[in-house]
Amino acid sequence: MTSTDISPAQRYRNLAANFTQKITAVPEQNWDNKSPCDGWTARDVLRHVIDSERDMVKVVGLELASGPSVDEDPAAAWAAVRDSMQAILDDPAKANLEYDGHFGRTNLGATVEGFLCFDLVVHGWDLAVATGTDTSIPDDDVEWASQIATNLGDSIRMDGVCGPEMPVSDDADKATRLMAYLGRTA
Repeated sequence: MTSTDISPAQRYRNLAANFTQKITAVPEQNWDNKSPCDGWTARDVLRHVIDSERDMVKVVGLELASGPSVDEDPAAAWAAVRDSMQAILDDPAKANLEYDGHFGRTNLGATVEGFLCFDLVVHGWDLAVATGTDTSIPDDDVEWASQIATNLGDSIRMDGVCGPEMPVSDDADKATRLMAYLGRTA
């Protein structure tokens, strides 16, 4: 099965597992380190991911389970959101709930896959850079996220999304190229 053949629920499961590894690798004293996201700490990046997931399910009238705050326990805050989102995605009746999105009529599962899963890849890297942990991204995830970024077109440059593309060396690997395209450097 290739990266394009998996369901939104499975893609979220895989990427959330990678994101969880990034979170659990963060030394407690590094949560307030500056991130590659202008004006945000590592803790702010995680808060953004959690808030985005909580907000996304509201567009179809759902809510994620509550948990501790990112300030109290970052890993537990993420686990509560992750597990609740996974339960929604594993239920086709909920994952297929439709709404009118930025790009037209869509469903929750498709949006989670195209937006929130993309965030897990990108912000996992942001967390790792901020906290001095492993920044590697599996090749399949880099390929998939690169395709998503390309498909977003000019929307990727909207205010508050990604900055201008950064230059990279000719011998830069694909992950470095992706992050530079998204306005990030280590």
